[in-house]
Amino acid sequence: MDDIDLDELVSSLTFREENEAIKSYQNTVAVACPACDSQFDDLVVCKENPASLNLSKQLDLCVGSADDQVVIFTHKK
Repeated sequence: MDDIDLDELVSSLTFREENEAIKSYQNTVAVACPACDSQFDDLVVCKENPASLNLSKQLDLCVGSADDQVVIFTHKK
């Protein structure tokens, strides 16, 4: 996986939510996942270490890092 340019990536996504632990964005324009090259559904940027995610659905995940933050790409099953 190449280095992730987080600013460039989020400029193409739709902002969804932010709290103390995470920021999330929805992929509404079919951007490819930097890890697997498939379209992803959401991007979650972890702002805290450690951070806890409460997932309501079963998802495939791809993980990377950008600017010393963990980034998670979700793929709905």
